[in-house]
Formats: sequence, structure tokens, C-alpha cells
Amino acid sequence: MSGGATLQEDEAGFLQWEAAPQQQVHSLLASTRDGLQLEMTEILGFRNHLVCMKEAALLDYYVCGFWWAKEANFTPMQTSFIMAVLHILLKKIREKQMPFVENLTGFAVALGAASQCLTSEKDTTPLLNEEEATALIHYIRNSLFQKYRLYELLFTTSRDELLTGTERTIEVFGCQGALTPLEEGIPTHLYSQ
Repeated sequence: MSGGATLQEDEAGFLQWEAAPQQQVHSLLASTRDGLQLEMTEILGFRNHLVCMKEAALLDYYVCGFWWAKEANFTPMQTSFIMAVLHILLKKIREKQMPFVENLTGFAVALGAASQCLTSEKDTTPLLNEEEATALIHYIRNSLFQKYRLYELLFTTSRDELLTGTERTIEVFGCQGALTPLEEGIPTHLYSQ
């Protein structure tokens, strides 16, 4: 993906989505769904999402993930972490063809780091509490892990080849004569009109 969709760690050691700095994440959280989709299109550099199935699927993945974080009332820092996790999980499928179990293990490590206490002088709370971490686990399970094989196919199979190289035959049922309606259907005089 283009558009600077990379990861960085902030000063506390958590993954953060570099494609959208904290200020931009904050403004995206105030966006409508359509506005969010337009902004994500720009952030991710998707120019063909209206005609390219791969770009459309990836845009939907990111927009839905961000919208879920917004609906769950996550902070901008938490949302940035969630987007970074979503990005890195997809990146491992796309670039490394990482098997499901290994990707799941990487997710567990990232989630474990976010659930540990911050080590600043003022604050000793984790980035995600137990309830938030559980909600994230459920979301990732339903949005990515249950569809893992489909994402693998999305990155490894050329859609153009499948669409242009497949020939389909369709049979059309032709009506040779007037069919009579069922007795319990409409009256015959209405049917004939």
C-alpha cells in the first residue's frame, strides 16, 4: 500500500499508525462515514477503489476498522494502535504469506504490550484495559481471522486473470406457450389481461 501506511512506535513503546498522525486521527474520529471513506482513500493512496476489487476490499477493511474504533469510543491513541495492528496483520499476509497461527501469535504479542501498564511518572494505566482488549480480540477475530483464507487469496490470486479467463454459459428458460396460472393463484380473467 502506498500513502505512507507504515508503523511506528510512540514513546511508550506502542505501535502507532504513521499514515495518520494523532491530530489527523482525532479529526477522522469526528468525520462522517462518507468523509472517513474519502479521507482513507487519500491516506492509503487508493486511486482505483471503484473498479479494483482488491483496493475496494482493503478500503472497506480499514474504514470498517476505524469506524468500529470510533463507535467503541476509543481514544485517538488507542485508535491509532488499532489501525496499526490492522495494518500489520494484513501486511504479514500480503508480504510474508504468514500462516494464520503465526499471525495470531504476533497479534497476541502486540495486544500484550498494549495491555501492560505505561511506565510514565504520572500514569500507570495500560493503553487498553481488559474490556477494551477483549472487544478488540472479538473484532479482529470477526473481521480478519474468520476470513483469513479470503485475504490470503486476495493477495495471491490475480483477479484480472479470473475475470477475463473464465467463460460462463447461461441457460435461459423459454416459454413456448401460454402457461396457465395455479388454481389457487389469481383468477384466469386477470391473468389473461
